Amino acid sequence: MNDLLITILLGIVEGVTEFLPVSSTGHLVLAGALLGLKEADATFDIVIQLGAILAVIVLFWRRFLKVGEGLLRRDPAAIRFTRNVLLGFLPSAVVGAIAYSSIRKVLEAPGIGPTVVAVALIVGGIAILFIERTVPPAPKSEVETMSWRVALGIGVVQCISMIPGVSRSGATIMGARAMRVDQETAAEYSFFLAIPTMLGATTLALWKSRDLPGHVDYGAIAIGFVVAFVVALLVIRWFMGVVTKHGFAPFAWYRIVAGTLALILLALH
Repeated sequence: MNDLLITILLGIVEGVTEFLPVSSTGHLVLAGALLGLKEADATFDIVIQLGAILAVIVLFWRRFLKVGEGLLRRDPAAIRFTRNVLLGFLPSAVVGAIAYSSIRKVLEAPGIGPTVVAVALIVGGIAILFIERTVPPAPKSEVETMSWRVALGIGVVQCISMIPGVSRSGATIMGARAMRVDQETAAEYSFFLAIPTMLGATTLALWKSRDLPGHVDYGAIAIGFVVAFVVALLVIRWFMGVVTKHGFAPFAWYRIVAGTLALILLALH
């Protein structure tokens, strides 16, 4: 298959899956394996996620502007918003800095990586269904009203998403729901938490690859970035509509079906 077409397809996969609780990195690993790529480019997979993150900044720019102005006035709500996002990011920053090399090895393993992803998709889907059916609905809240303990707890849960296929958004959203955060706020917090998390992951990936310029295709990364950005713009609003009406169960069933099919295809590949 043409390299440009593969890059565009992977950008679409990233844009569609980054904010859905289905694992964007996992889908990129599986897509690479099923498209017959010889090895996964972990730097490409991580960096193009910034395109999807930019979509969050564009869609929520008024919210971020309000927070920025509030910080200048030392507004308590803006300070709590910033504190909660940074606390949610802190655990993954520490664990990611320590475990980056091990995670990259899993992502680039020719057979083990895709299998881990497929199994994680199934297990994660079951976990989402369990939380959806056992955790009662929570009253409407805001990111600003979350306690620091809840924000830090969600950040700890986010570390589980370093296992390929678990899903960063899925871990943070379900972690928030388990801590009695309402569905809409849980989804929004996951969006906002993605910004420092993926900026940190991208910076680390580029730093680790600085001595290996031949292994980083910046042209492909740029194309994947743009495609992921455009697609994510469309997906985020759709996602919030689905969550409001149906909750997260549809994505859980998708994970279970996709993981099962992936295991079958990998066995036949």
